[in-house]
Amino acid sequence: MQMKFRKLGTTDLKVSVIGIGTYQYGGSWGKIFTEKDVEEIFKTAYECGINYLDTAECYGVDQHAEKLVGKAIEGSRDKWIISTKFGHKRIGTLTNSDAWSIEEIKLQLEQSLKALKTDYIDIYKFHSGSNEIFDNQELWTMLDKQKRDGKIRYLGISMSRKKKEWREHQIKNAKNVGADVIQVKYNRLEKEAEIDVLPVCLKDNIGVIARVALASGLLSGKYQNIKEFSSAESRAKKYNPETISRMQTIIDDIIGNELPENTSLPQYALSWVLKHDAVSSVIPGCKSPEQARQNAETADLEIMNYQHPLDIIE
Repeated sequence: MQMKFRKLGTTDLKVSVIGIGTYQYGGSWGKIFTEKDVEEIFKTAYECGINYLDTAECYGVDQHAEKLVGKAIEGSRDKWIISTKFGHKRIGTLTNSDAWSIEEIKLQLEQSLKALKTDYIDIYKFHSGSNEIFDNQELWTMLDKQKRDGKIRYLGISMSRKKKEWREHQIKNAKNVGADVIQVKYNRLEKEAEIDVLPVCLKDNIGVIARVALASGLLSGKYQNIKEFSSAESRAKKYNPETISRMQTIIDDIIGNELPENTSLPQYALSWVLKHDAVSSVIPGCKSPEQARQNAETADLEIMNYQHPLDIIE
């Protein structure tokens, strides 16, 4: 296995094409991860060449995911490119609260630095905020000062999955606020980014991190017959039974007509995303060291039948 790396837009960062998403470590998918669990996953990921990780201020109550990440990379900070986000707080198992004032974001940055056990964040991302919040120049002026003070290396935007008008406005103005990196939902089943985000990123040379590449598990091969997610999981809000049914029809077609021989469905799904010229890295979650290794092996695959959107599911 040979990990591949791509330059992230105009930054000086070279990220592994397979990264690690840490949403599940916050406890929203029905499993509680221990420090040992995450340390073992990260150890295997690093051995496989993965160097990029993504987390957020609201992945778990009291920054639970950030704290697990900080413990896992303690003593090896220089080996990792760390991305986290700002703008929310987790106030319950599945509920976030907005926290967008300048003072709140300053505090969030300090809390993230402490939780991650680091002096600087490589990429600090605006987290699914409204256009009104995005257009607050005082916010970006404050963040630019944090860059000059060495606490942030680059700024980014984690695009809202719900609001098309937010995505369109924010990608159009990304460079104006000093954002060098975009994070956006993009997978074989949900390809809206090909219409309103990825073309602009290619034109303006903005780095792209693709999230939800396995469609919250629907492309993992584990939920072939599932009809709905448990109401105790955050996925239940994003994928109702009707949406899951439509997606299952497409998945059946992928398995029957697209999936290359000797390639698993999740490997195909990850490599499909990486086939797009705009994408630098994809950040699947992983629940075990073996899953981290399997994800990393995707870097060796060459999937040639990339398709443009024909079956976008709203």
